[in-house]
Amino acid sequence: MCIWEEHCADMEIFSTTTLLLIVCLIFLILSITHARKHQNKGKLPPGPTPLPFIGNILQLDGKEIFKSINQLSEKYGPVYTIHMGMEKVVVLCSCDAVKEALIDNADDFGARGHMPLLDKLSSGGHGVVASNGERWKQLRRFSLMTLRNFGMGKRSIEERIQEEAHFLTEEIRKTKCLPVDPTFYFSKAVSNVICSVVFGNRFEYEDKDFLQLMSYFHEIFKGFSSVWGQMYNIYPKVFGKIPGPHHKMFKAIDGIKNFIAERVKMHKETLDPSSPQDFIDCFLIKMEQEKDLPQTEFHMEGILNTTFDLFGAGTETVSTTLRYGLLILLKHADVEERIHKEIDHVIGRNRAPCIEDRTRMPYMEAVIHEIQRFIDLIPLGIPHKVTRDVNFRNFVIPKDTTVYPVLSSVLRDPKQFKYPNQFNPGHFLDENGKFCRNEGYMPFSSGKRICLGEGLAKMELFLFFTTILQNFTLKSPKDPADLDLRPMMSGFGNVPGPYELCFIPR
Repeated sequence: MCIWEEHCADMEIFSTTTLLLIVCLIFLILSITHARKHQNKGKLPPGPTPLPFIGNILQLDGKEIFKSINQLSEKYGPVYTIHMGMEKVVVLCSCDAVKEALIDNADDFGARGHMPLLDKLSSGGHGVVASNGERWKQLRRFSLMTLRNFGMGKRSIEERIQEEAHFLTEEIRKTKCLPVDPTFYFSKAVSNVICSVVFGNRFEYEDKDFLQLMSYFHEIFKGFSSVWGQMYNIYPKVFGKIPGPHHKMFKAIDGIKNFIAERVKMHKETLDPSSPQDFIDCFLIKMEQEKDLPQTEFHMEGILNTTFDLFGAGTETVSTTLRYGLLILLKHADVEERIHKEIDHVIGRNRAPCIEDRTRMPYMEAVIHEIQRFIDLIPLGIPHKVTRDVNFRNFVIPKDTTVYPVLSSVLRDPKQFKYPNQFNPGHFLDENGKFCRNEGYMPFSSGKRICLGEGLAKMELFLFFTTILQNFTLKSPKDPADLDLRPMMSGFGNVPGPYELCFIPR
């Protein structure tokens, strides 16, 4: 009897296992058939056949995401479909394709696409970066107007940057030619510029709260670019619950929002509606004006997330570009030497650089553009989505489909740049040594969703780079030949590896 029961039990386990295998096999066949049928009939661009649940993620190298994206485009063309888990995503992978979508068809491709980390950052689509529709229009219009009123694109913001560049120079002098990691020097200086506009004041470099804030932003940018961050974007419900280093990023997001909330509380207590001092004051006044409107976008979630967007976008991206840029100059001493000569000729050593110098310094302008192109800071770009069913290059992209305009493919398009994988300021110089624009220069994206702070970022990069190189010569503690310019992480952003340098006074 016992043997018979064991035999029956074994048969039951075998039958259950067999049934599960059959169900999985059927599901696999149906999924593949459905995917092929959908692509053949209609509508979406071609792409690799997805596996159930995981889609095409096995074909994407989390450490070299653009290399994977580029390899797929070589097989399927500049417009193709991949599956991020269960979600269909259309990829645009050439300068022509990205321009055609974001510029020629700006209205159709002008919405923000699905990205779970962005949703986490924006409390479900609040603020300027992640919002859509009327919310986005109102917050972007208000933010642009307010920033202009506080000097964006005007002399007052230039003076703020010049002042901060001076503080940065004095801080660097304290290193006394010893090797230092420049990461937080640049984070603090760049962040203080946007702090003066958003919060109404700058912070001392040794302020503990300020240092903690810089650490939070660094953690978020790193987390967005990590493999864990990329996996969260594909499986947010799963990776939101399992432990891992990505939870440090979530704590950093909460830490920054708590900091902003405290600042908002302080501003409420000192607010003078007749004389707003900064961005938060202006937002609070708008909140009061629209407090009785049920559909207003000016509320506490709005102020926290819009301030976060301005503060975040105005800190980590520019400071990372500065840090990566100096690493490149350590590797290319001939470029640094030529910059020194141009600075000495145009500005000299006795006055601070100003924005007017930019038109008289074509080589410096070319170097900064080439740094932005070469480092390719946000390789995939931030996702868009189509606002209706769109006919695009003989395909039909269904409404609300997420679209990735791959900025790497623009910045490294061989049709636009003679040496796409090399650092070469000549990409932005004509035969007479004058600065020339290039259609492939798109580090801030393009179209309706172009970066809100593009003008400020360009101003900061010129004034900070020029001030540093006016005052210092860069020296690496190790052989420049051993410096590695490849990113340490390449996901949402390209993150340079840690390095040290010595600032030698000129």
